[in-house]
Amino acid sequence: MRKYLLLVWLLCLTATFALAQETKPMSWKDVATWKYMPNSAFKLSPDGQWMAYALIGIEADGELILQKVSDPESKKTFPIGNTTYPSFEFSENSQWIAFKEYPKFKEKEANEKAKGKPLKEKLHLIKLGTDDKKTFEGVGGFSFNNDAASHLLINLPKEGNGEQKGSDVLIYHLNSGKSQNLGNVREHSANKAGTHLAYSVDAANSQGNGLYLLTLSTNSIQVLDSDEAGYQSLNWTEKGDAFAALKMKKDKKYKQDHGILLGVKNLNNPQVILYEPAKDSTGFDQKYTISQNRRPMWSEDLTRLFYGIHPLVLAEKESPKKEENKDSLATAESVKIAKIMADTTIKSIADLQKAIAKLDSGKVNGKKSNEAKKPEMTIWHWQDDRLQSRQQVMENMDKNYSFWAMYDVVAKKHIALQDSSMRDLNILPYQHFALGSDRQKYELDINLNGQNYQDFFLVDLKTGTITPLFENFYMPSFASMPRPSTDGKKLLYGKDGHFHVYDILTKTHTNITEKLPVSMINTEDDHNVKDPLQNPLGWSSDSKYVLVRDGWDIWQIPMSAKESPINLTQNGKKDKIRYQYRFMLDPEEKGIDLSKTVYIRTYGESTKKSGVATLSPAKAGLATGPAMLIWEDANIGGIAKAKKSGVFTYTKEKFNEPTQVYLTDATLANGKKVTENAPDASNYAWSTGVKLVDYVTTKGDSLQAALFLPANYVAGQKYPTVVYYYEKLSQTLHNWSNPGYNGTGWSPSMYTSNGYAVLIPDIVYKMDDPGMSAVWAVLPAVDAAIKTGVIDENKMGLHGHSWGGYQTSFLITQTTRFKAAAAGAPLTNMISMYDLIYWNSGGGNMSIFEASQGRFLGGPWENWDAYERNSPIYHVKNVQTPLLMLHNDKDGAVDFTQGVEYYNALRRLKKPVIMVQYLGENHGLGKLENRKDYSVRMMEFFDHHLKGLPAPDWISKGVPRLKLGEHLEERAF
Repeated sequence: MRKYLLLVWLLCLTATFALAQETKPMSWKDVATWKYMPNSAFKLSPDGQWMAYALIGIEADGELILQKVSDPESKKTFPIGNTTYPSFEFSENSQWIAFKEYPKFKEKEANEKAKGKPLKEKLHLIKLGTDDKKTFEGVGGFSFNNDAASHLLINLPKEGNGEQKGSDVLIYHLNSGKSQNLGNVREHSANKAGTHLAYSVDAANSQGNGLYLLTLSTNSIQVLDSDEAGYQSLNWTEKGDAFAALKMKKDKKYKQDHGILLGVKNLNNPQVILYEPAKDSTGFDQKYTISQNRRPMWSEDLTRLFYGIHPLVLAEKESPKKEENKDSLATAESVKIAKIMADTTIKSIADLQKAIAKLDSGKVNGKKSNEAKKPEMTIWHWQDDRLQSRQQVMENMDKNYSFWAMYDVVAKKHIALQDSSMRDLNILPYQHFALGSDRQKYELDINLNGQNYQDFFLVDLKTGTITPLFENFYMPSFASMPRPSTDGKKLLYGKDGHFHVYDILTKTHTNITEKLPVSMINTEDDHNVKDPLQNPLGWSSDSKYVLVRDGWDIWQIPMSAKESPINLTQNGKKDKIRYQYRFMLDPEEKGIDLSKTVYIRTYGESTKKSGVATLSPAKAGLATGPAMLIWEDANIGGIAKAKKSGVFTYTKEKFNEPTQVYLTDATLANGKKVTENAPDASNYAWSTGVKLVDYVTTKGDSLQAALFLPANYVAGQKYPTVVYYYEKLSQTLHNWSNPGYNGTGWSPSMYTSNGYAVLIPDIVYKMDDPGMSAVWAVLPAVDAAIKTGVIDENKMGLHGHSWGGYQTSFLITQTTRFKAAAAGAPLTNMISMYDLIYWNSGGGNMSIFEASQGRFLGGPWENWDAYERNSPIYHVKNVQTPLLMLHNDKDGAVDFTQGVEYYNALRRLKKPVIMVQYLGENHGLGKLENRKDYSVRMMEFFDHHLKGLPAPDWISKGVPRLKLGEHLEERAF
C-alpha cells in the first residue's frame, strides 16, 4: 500500500512538474497572435440577460463570444476577422445582436501585397436564443432604430467615383425579414423612439436631392424639401420629437456654399420651418452665410433654432486668356532682331547666345514683362498672438470656424449670438443662457508663459444680449472652468483657491467653500500655477447641491443658506482613502441624482487597494457615510449597469492577471467572472507578484514605488531590473499590462515574463529642478528596493520615454550605478529646447517650461543656472552608462535635434551610445513593423548589458548604410 501511495505521489509530482514546465516566457513573436479583450469590447443586452465580448489580436483573427448570462453552456463563438475595433450592438428590445466580420489577417496581408481594391466587410444579424443568423455582404456602418428596435439600418459603401455624395441604405425589417433599399442617401438618422427615419438624398446631377421623412411603422415617405442643393447635418432633439438640418446651395461668386436652415417638428403632420438668410437683407448681415461646419439644433421648447454662421469669401477670379495676335508677335520678333543687330558688345557666338536668352527670358529693363509668380513663404512677427507654426496647424479649423446664431421661430427673427470679439460660446442646458469666452487679449502671453486667462460673458438666449461676467479670469487648471447647473441657471467656478457659484437670475456670487474645515486646493500639483483646485464631481440633478472633493473626501454643498455642507464620505482623509470619481451608470442622466445610490471609485493612497463605495441619500441633513462594497489588492473599475434591469458588471485585474469582467447585482457582492480575456495566458510565465516599496526622497518627501517580481521568482535570488518612471506611477501596482508592441518599445509584462524585475518609482518635483528632482527621488527608491532582496544592484537598467526619456538622459549624468539605459525621445538641452517648437500643436515650448512639465520660474535668460543645472548636455562628460536612444526625424513633441545634440556630444567623447531613428515617425512609433523592431532591439540591449547575453552586431559594431536593408530583412517578422 505504501509503495502504491508513493507511486501515486511521484506521478502527481511529475505531472505537476510537467505542467509547470509548460509555461514559458512570452517572446516578441508570440505577441503578434496574442488574443485579448480590448477596452469597451464587453456589452450587456439592455435587459441584462445576454452578454457579448470580443477577442482580437494584432496579427490574428478575432472572435465574438455570445452567451446567455445565466447559462454558460449557451456560449457561442463567431469569427470577426482581423480588426482593432470590434463592432457589435444589441437591439434595445434585447432580441437581436448585430456584429461586423472583417477580412482575415492573411487576406488583408495578401491584398496589401497585391495592391488590390479595398476588401469588403460582412454584417451578421442573430436573433438571440435561436440559431437564426442572416448575413449581409459588402456593408459599411449599421444601427438599429433605437428604442423601437424594429429595423436594422445598413450603410452600403458607395460604388464608383460619381459626383453624388449619397450611397445606398438597406433597411431590414426585423419582424418580417423583408428588405428595402433607399438610394443615394447622404445622411440618415432615426429618432430616439425609433418611429421615424430622417434622411437626405444626394444623387447624380442633384436629381431628387432633398430632405425626407420615413415613418417606419407604415413605410410611408414624405418629401419635406427638395432642391438642387446639398442636404446635410441632420440633428434630432434628445426627445426625438423634432430635428434640424441644413440645405447648402452653390454660388460661383463665393468660395462657400450658401446655407439655408431647416427645422422640422410635429412629425405626424410635419411642419417645416425654412429660413433663407439671402432673403433676409434687413435682419441678416449679407456678408455672412449659415455655415455647414456646425450642426443646427432645436431649443428644448422648440421655439428657437441654433446654427453657425461664417463670413462669405469671394471666389478668386480667373484671368481671361488672351488671344494670340500674330501681327504683334511678328512685330515683337522684329524688335528683338533689331536690338541684337544694334548691340555692339556682341563679339562672339557666346555673346550672341546670351543676348538672345536675355530677350527670351521676358525681362524688360531688368523686370519680367509677364505676371510674376507669388513666392511661397511665411512671415514670423514678434507681435503674432500665435506662432506661425501654430497658425498653420490651426489653419483648417480657423477656416471652418463659425459663430453661433439663433432663429426665433415665432418672431421669424435671426439673432447673431457672437462675433469675432467672443470666439467661444457654450449653450447652457434648457437654452435660457449661453456662456461666452474669449482669450484673444491674453493669447500672446498665454503662449509665452503658459498662465491661462480668459474673459467670460453671459448671453441671454431670448434677446441675444451679451453681458460681461469675468474679465482677466485666471484658470490654473480645468477645475476652475465655469460649469453650468443642471437647470442652466447657475455656474460653478473656481477662483483664488475656492469654489464659487454665480446665480444668473439674481446676479449674485457666493463662495461655497470658504467655511469648510478643509482646502479644495490640489496641493500635489507641483506645476508653476497658483492654487489649482481639485476637480469637482458636479451638480445634483435638481441643481440644489454641488459635490466637490478635497482630494480625499466628497463634500455636498447646498445652494440654500438654511442647510450646511456635509462630508458625505467622512473617513477619506483619516484612513488615507481617496474617493476619486463617480461611476455614471445612466448615460442619459442630467446631473447627480442624490435620491438614488451613488457609486464612487475608491483608492488607497498608501495601500494601492481599490474598490467601489456607495453613498446613500443624506437624511435630516446628516450623511450616513459610505458603504464599501469592494475593497481589494487589485485594480477595480468599469462599473456598468444593464439599461433596463438591475444587472451590474465590474472589471478586475492585477499586474499578473488579465482584466476580466464580473457579473453581479447592485450590491456588487459575489461577483461571478464571465469573460475569458487572454485565453492563452496560462501558456506563458508571468510576474510572480508585486511589492510596494516605501521610501523617503533626498528632500524628505515620503513616496512609494511599485516593484514587479519576475516570472518564477525565487525568494533570496536577485534579478536584473529595469527601472521605469514618468512622474507618479506607483498607482499602477495592480494594473494589468497587455503584452504588445508599444510605440515606445516598453511592455512591463514582457520584461517580467522574461526574467526581469521592474521597478516603477514615484517622482515629485521641486521648482527649478526637474532633473535633480528625478535624482532625489529615483536613487532613494532604488536603495529601498534593493533592501527587498529582489534587485541585483549590479544589473540595473533605466528606461523612460519623452519626459521619462529626459529623466533617463539626465540620471546617467549624475550616477554610474546603472549598467544600461534606454531613453526614448529625450529632452537633452533645456536651454535650446525652451525656444524650439512643439510641432504637433505648432506652439512654442516656453509655456511648457514655465507653467507645465518643465517647472521652471521664467526663461533661461533670467534663470540660467537652473536650466543649465538640469540639462543632460551640460553634464555629458560624466556619462559612463551605455545608452540606447530612440529619436525619430519627424518627432513633433521633442525636436529631433535634441537627440542629435546628445548623441553627437556622447560620440565626441567616445561614450557608448546608439541612436535609432525611424524615418517619418513622430514622438512614438506608429507603424507596426517599426514597433516590432524597436521592442526587440530594446530588450536585446538590456539582455546584453544586464543578463550578459552576447551582443548582436548592431550593438557591438553598428550597421553600415549599404548593409542596412539586408540587416532589416533578416530581422523582420
